[in-house]
Amino acid sequence: MTVSAQTAPISIYNTLSRSKEPLVPLEAGHVKLYVCGITSYDYCHIGHARSALVFDMVVRYLRHRGYKVTFIRNFTDIDDKIIDRAHKQQEDPAVLAQRFIDEFYVDMDALGVLRPDQEPRATGHVAEMITLIQELMAKDMAYTAGGDVYFRVERFPEYGRLSGRSLDDMQAGARVEVNTNKEHPMDFVLWKGAKPGEPQWESPWGPGRPGWHIECSAMSRKYLGDVFDIHGGGKDLVFPHHENEIAQSCGATGKDFAKMWMHHGFVTIRDEKMSKSLGNFLTIREILEKYHPEVLRLFIFSAHYRSPIDFNEHALQDAQVGLERMYSCVQRIEALPKEGGGTQASITPKEAEHITGLQKRFQDAMDNDFNTAQAIGYLFDAVKQLNQLVERLPEQPAQSDLALLYAAATDLRILGGVLGLLQMPVWEQEEGSATERLAELGLTEEDVAALIAKRAQARVAKDWAASDAIRDRLLAKGIALKDGAKGTVWEFVH
Repeated sequence: MTVSAQTAPISIYNTLSRSKEPLVPLEAGHVKLYVCGITSYDYCHIGHARSALVFDMVVRYLRHRGYKVTFIRNFTDIDDKIIDRAHKQQEDPAVLAQRFIDEFYVDMDALGVLRPDQEPRATGHVAEMITLIQELMAKDMAYTAGGDVYFRVERFPEYGRLSGRSLDDMQAGARVEVNTNKEHPMDFVLWKGAKPGEPQWESPWGPGRPGWHIECSAMSRKYLGDVFDIHGGGKDLVFPHHENEIAQSCGATGKDFAKMWMHHGFVTIRDEKMSKSLGNFLTIREILEKYHPEVLRLFIFSAHYRSPIDFNEHALQDAQVGLERMYSCVQRIEALPKEGGGTQASITPKEAEHITGLQKRFQDAMDNDFNTAQAIGYLFDAVKQLNQLVERLPEQPAQSDLALLYAAATDLRILGGVLGLLQMPVWEQEEGSATERLAELGLTEEDVAALIAKRAQARVAKDWAASDAIRDRLLAKGIALKDGAKGTVWEFVH
């Protein structure tokens, strides 16, 4: 189920204009996207997970809507942090950077993140960076001082447009390192002169290495051109990184650079900013030791990508229960008989209309600046309705009912797949005896049997609210009920 890109355009909040704008690709039907990747000097944390998952979702949805997407995400594999960590560990910086790029792939593959079309590394594009700096020098927008090369911010009148601050305000509010070589305190480095023991490359200004900001301008230009559709990253990159990218790219080419800028919100841990000093710094692999990757995805997408999100155990447990409920619904439908024997449909035309409208509701939410929170709400609404309809099915359901339910389960799989959810045939089971696991929940098999009997009585009385309440109570404990020709059985879903 891929929707044509020729329908109503997707609306995206553009940080540059501070408003939602329709996505109108420079090349019809083809979206070019660049996202700032990691600096490879340590294991990835939950903040990296959010960035990777947000833009994985964006790419998946754009392709679902029928767009061709060229997705570029870089690696910063030469940087002060990499050099400092390598020196402390008595390791070659290139070896350390490669090691953590390898670890990055381990984490991303575990999360089910799609690989970008290109993943350029800074060290492989120094020549392009030198060329870009030379263009700025030729326009008198850069200068050499003390062995370094700096960008003249005063030569770019629109500096501060992305962050919404004037040059004077930024200078007053920023912690600017005292550097007498600079013409202006806010000038930023394009090329760093070589220091003893550091990696270095030859350049027209002597041996050295590129500054951080210049790499993304050079690499996005090589793979997407001077002007492309969307540039993404976290809100922490708005200033100075993305502000500086705009200045040096537009300064060199005289063109717009990225048409739209997307920035995702921060992640906190128990309402505190993540910090190793506070002991609340969680790596992706630490989280995945306790929770399935799809649980983390559901947690991340339960909030709008631009909103802050607080990482806590309660929220993860809620996401786990919610995901299990989705799987339980889909698996119940997929376990129904393929052929119906009844002649009277139990699903009314109004109910059928609501079921088949899920695709449009989901698309409307996602078209509105990738509102995953609302889209997930529609999925859960569908799960609730489908569960009720399955429980109402007679022993000999009509073929029309079965066809409608099977189509709905397929839609749930496809739409969930846009978010990277419902990608397993069945929910993974854990080891351990049923008695032991029930005991951990404060239940016995007799308790479960009694609840199933009580639910059966409610269903006979057509008290669907009471029936749902019992089912949801058990599901919250990780126990799913399945109705079949031989009665109701239960199983653990986590």
